[in-house]
Amino acid sequence: MIKKKPFGDSLKEQLLASARDKIYSFLLAGKSVRGAVVNGTRMVNEMRANHELGILETYVLGQAYLAAALLSSSLKGNDVVGIRIDCSGPIRGLVAEANAFGEVRGYLKNVPIPVERPLDSFDLSSFFGAGFLAVTRYLEDAKQPFSGNIALEHGSLATDLANYFLLSEQLPTTINLSIHFDREGTVRGAGGLLLQAMPGADPAVVEALAARTDDLPSLGLAFAEETPPESLVTEHFAGFSPKILDSRRVEFFCRCNTEQIQEMLFSLPEDERRDILANGPFPLEVCCHNCNTPYC
Repeated sequence: MIKKKPFGDSLKEQLLASARDKIYSFLLAGKSVRGAVVNGTRMVNEMRANHELGILETYVLGQAYLAAALLSSSLKGNDVVGIRIDCSGPIRGLVAEANAFGEVRGYLKNVPIPVERPLDSFDLSSFFGAGFLAVTRYLEDAKQPFSGNIALEHGSLATDLANYFLLSEQLPTTINLSIHFDREGTVRGAGGLLLQAMPGADPAVVEALAARTDDLPSLGLAFAEETPPESLVTEHFAGFSPKILDSRRVEFFCRCNTEQIQEMLFSLPEDERRDILANGPFPLEVCCHNCNTPYC
């Protein structure tokens, strides 16, 4: 993978941005609710640069990256989690996946997303339309992936993903995804929050936490102002005995390389390889879907 534009104008700024991009796991209400909060500002900016995205496309795919990062907080070893949407609206669909190392990658199926009139809000329901949301876990010790899917009902990734956990895994879940743009359309802050009730959690506590989450300030704006994610959790949920468990890096990163692309080309049927050799295109360029890195 080649990053087209690392976030930050100097090495110092890039290192500071890298240090701030983290996901924190925590517990609330006597271990009855688990949570994760992520600052993914650098990740979303580097994703945008590689995929050459506009504001709307950055908002849609950026939310998927943040969601995948949140879901990765419970992964271990070489586990991977993937989110996939297939839909009838102009977005057409998206894919995002993250591993236990906090590496996130993915792509939109339709770039640019066609817009018929100027946007007056970030309500994406008409852009998604009808469709399906699937969550797949590739666990290192499992013989096969575990996958579940539901119909899109809300046209909001955060709300539909929370609905997935309630319907497919019977886990009451609250998800908040936020990307803050400045007047020039630059991403200044991007973050997400996940709260998930464990089996046996007090419904009254779950309801109170959901109400408290509704009062949460914009995470994108908070991270644009360099608010530490852990202090946001400990202060905003102070009445629920928050306990930070650990933190790990999160990064836009794809493990594609020249050798993988060569293997893919060699695996093509012989007649297709002969056609490419005879008719081109010359030079042959193959782009990785997940990170848009070109290989010649």
